[in-house]
Amino acid sequence: MADTTIARPAGALRRLRPSGALAGVVPFFAYTTVFLLIPTLVVVIGAFLDADNRPTLGNVSALTQPAVVRGLVQSVVLSAVTALGGAVIGGVLAYAVSTARPGSVTQRFFTSLCGVLAQFGGVALAFAFIASFSAQGLLSVLLSKVGMSTGGGLWLYEWDRGLMLVYLYFQIPLMLIVFLPAVEGLRPQWREATETLGGTTWTYWRRVAGPILLPSFVGATLLLFTNAFSAYSTAKALVPQANPLLPLQIGSSLSSEVILGQENIGKAMALEMVVVVAVVMALYAWLDKRAGRWMTR
Repeated sequence: MADTTIARPAGALRRLRPSGALAGVVPFFAYTTVFLLIPTLVVVIGAFLDADNRPTLGNVSALTQPAVVRGLVQSVVLSAVTALGGAVIGGVLAYAVSTARPGSVTQRFFTSLCGVLAQFGGVALAFAFIASFSAQGLLSVLLSKVGMSTGGGLWLYEWDRGLMLVYLYFQIPLMLIVFLPAVEGLRPQWREATETLGGTTWTYWRRVAGPILLPSFVGATLLLFTNAFSAYSTAKALVPQANPLLPLQIGSSLSSEVILGQENIGKAMALEMVVVVAVVMALYAWLDKRAGRWMTR
């Protein structure tokens, strides 16, 4: 009797076996589940429940209240202005650093410094600015001795002036770190080809380097927007409740500093933030993929 057993290719058998490499990502998935997926589900579900855990749309409809709308608008304006300012200044600095010799002390110094400054935030950063620019701050006292006034440092506690300056402190170095690889991806042959064809420096930036860097620049700006939009500790330490921001309103809601029975409104505001961040990060991912096509060619 003929043997009718069909031999499976060795490659197919290997694909059927469980891969030991999957064990390495188990901690990552566990961390993501506990600290990202579960909190997101709590926010989404809680936004549509009342104090008695009954389905309701009252929490979502409360997002149209003037105070909540004001907090959203001020958060968006703060994030957009600091993202754009940090992107422009950080982009120029990234190009300046890219002109240094690769691996030189200058380049390594600035990239390491920006890596530290981009992570320096929260209450520590707020305290540093208070110690420098408040009424009795070091720089305020020094400037007063030479006849210059800082207005008592009250501007430092305003969301549209002081907080923007503080946010730029970590937005600019973050932009340099994110945008520097894209600038370093510009090939010298592209400039040489432009000059060979009779183009000027303006032609090179307008027709070659500019279009190539634009997706990366816009994507990095969106990343800065998300970074500022979700910041909490620095704003909490500086901005009073008279100038509400959406993260501060959520914090006040979750700490029971609201009318009894309206605690889930904070979860609705958090859901609003999740939607905004999700849209922005989706655009960032699309632009990053588009920019990668040029950098890999």
